[in-house]
Order: sequence, then C-alpha cells, then structure tokens
Amino acid sequence: QVQLVESGGGLVQPGGSLRLSCEISGSDFSLYNMGWYRQAPGKQRDFVARLMAGGSTNYADSVEGRFTISRDNAKNTVYLQMNTLKPEDTAVYYCKAAHVLSFTEYWGRGTQVTVSS
Repeated sequence: QVQLVESGGGLVQPGGSLRLSCEISGSDFSLYNMGWYRQAPGKQRDFVARLMAGGSTNYADSVEGRFTISRDNAKNTVYLQMNTLKPEDTAVYYCKAAHVLSFTEYWGRGTQVTVSS
C-alpha cells in the first residue's frame, strides 16, 4: 500500500518562507515522478512543481523563481521550498507520486498553507 504524507504547512506572513515535505512509503521511491499541486478555496487543483525520477524539474509560471522542488531518495521524501510567499499562494498543497512505468498515481491528503499578515 503506497502512502504519501505531507507536512510543513502553516501560517506565514507575506514575504516569508515555508518548506513542505512529502514522505512516501510502501514502494521504491526512486521509481516515481513526484509533484506538488495546490487547491485554493472554490478553485480547481492546480499544478505547482514537478520533479521527475531522472532529475528534471518543471514549475508553474506563478511560482517560478520562488519555489524549489527537491528529493532525498534516502529518506523517501520530496520537498517544496517556498520563498517570498504571497497571499495568493494560500491553498491546500497536495503531493502526488506517479510510477514511471505503470503511471499509477497516488495522492497525499494535503497540508494547509496560509499566507497572511
């Protein structure tokens, strides 16, 4: 049973930073492309960042240059470093894992990020 557990969300002032973590269990972490998505109240879930198993990354235009996605295969964990946070970054952030061969997808339950003064 593959499980993803996010952590690191919270309340931060505009301009501040947070680091989200997503730990995967139940499978070989190195066989997954990892991604972060977010969903603000009343809106659809949107792509934020992606880190492929081979190391390439992609970012949404809205977070390019402010957010960084990384992974630690030894810890089965993917991170999202978020800097210069803005109120419009407020959302529930979800971690997604997609198997590189079967394309099976798994989602975490999300962690709330609130950017407010």
